[in-house]
Amino acid sequence: MARPQQSFNKKEKEKLRAKKREEKSKKKEERKSNSSKGAGLEDMLVYVDEYGQLTNTPPDPSKKVEIALEDIVIGIAKRTEEEEQEESAKTGKVTFFDTSKGFGFILDLQSQEKYFFHVSQLIDQVDENDKVTFELEKGQRGLNAVRVQKI
Repeated sequence: MARPQQSFNKKEKEKLRAKKREEKSKKKEERKSNSSKGAGLEDMLVYVDEYGQLTNTPPDPSKKVEIALEDIVIGIAKRTEEEEQEESAKTGKVTFFDTSKGFGFILDLQSQEKYFFHVSQLIDQVDENDKVTFELEKGQRGLNAVRVQKI
């Protein structure tokens, strides 16, 4: 008589596959029995109370507050030109300036931050230790001082 073609290892693998199939079918049946399909609409609704918390109970109509349509503001308030100028114009001191290479650094007097500037952004001729006003713009490596003017 011939020996069977299956080895012990193959039998074990087949047993594991059968066990996994059985576990998978059990999980599927469990999910079907616990599913909320076909549940009523009331079971699925969630309400938001006056404090922004989610609840199952509907809100109390006596606590309802009427809001006029005109009182609702969408967006942010527009900035005036004065606010933009105050925010953008900063004062500082030139700590380093290399005329041959055409760049330098400004120390902001309020925040003590250093900002890079290029000769092309100068309005007036500046030297080291000069007090200047400047504006900030985002550059390739961070904020750069632009429109640099001597005080």
